[in-house]
Amino acid sequence: MLIQAGYRIAFDCLQPMPILLKLSVHPDRRSDLLSPDGVQTNVTAPVTQYSDEFGNLVTRVRAPAGPIVLSSQFLIRDSGEPDRRNCDAGQVAIEDLPTEAIPFLLASRYCETDLMSDLAWTLFGGVKPGWARVQAIVDYVHDRIEFGYRHARATRTALEGHEERVGVCRDFAHLAVTLCRAMNIPARYCNGYLGDIGVPACDAPMDFSAWFEVYLEGGWYTFDARHNQPRIGRVVIARGRDAADVAMTHSFGRASLTGFEVITDEVTTPPVSAAQLFAAE
Repeated sequence: MLIQAGYRIAFDCLQPMPILLKLSVHPDRRSDLLSPDGVQTNVTAPVTQYSDEFGNLVTRVRAPAGPIVLSSQFLIRDSGEPDRRNCDAGQVAIEDLPTEAIPFLLASRYCETDLMSDLAWTLFGGVKPGWARVQAIVDYVHDRIEFGYRHARATRTALEGHEERVGVCRDFAHLAVTLCRAMNIPARYCNGYLGDIGVPACDAPMDFSAWFEVYLEGGWYTFDARHNQPRIGRVVIARGRDAADVAMTHSFGRASLTGFEVITDEVTTPPVSAAQLFAAE
């Protein structure tokens, strides 16, 4: 299966400023790219790239004062298979975890495991450790939070999401990650592209999505507390402890967001150019 994806993000910068972008396809999927996913700018702006401490690709843009449009459009190969499942996967003892998984047991900016540990053990202590316990957490979060873009708030923590019972995909992910970590299950926050592939199309404008991964026997597995079902066509951009580690844009100065479009579609006709891709929306 082929997926055509991309974005167009516009800012109005009040002065020259650096902008960091975490919008490139994650290194784990770069071998699947069939066309470049580099950041394009509509004005002259130096662009460089580096890897952060989690292995995500970060693009540095030296934006001039005034309007700037940052965009990308690419084609990527996908297996067409839904998220990998292993219902028999057990929980791995902390002393047997690989070093890379240890940081994802700890509290972070939006995931207050210390404040939610008692609740987690009360709710899930009696559930069989491993896949069943993670699925019980996903079911709980899916039912606990009402999804709605009107509920979006960039500073909402997992505990606040639990108490307010509203949020967007990042809030579902933060709460599930926190409850998993409180149960000694390594959990990492992910964001990326997730189109309406294999499911009924949604009327809302396309956006980036957030989900999470846990470490159980057999490695890392994908879970999605918002949708609570295996999905087809996820394209990971970045992974981290929570949304603070994988912020898609960060400007070092005053900049107003003036435009935001995301495209993620299965290719059933010949690929189109970036201009055609966004003009069709």
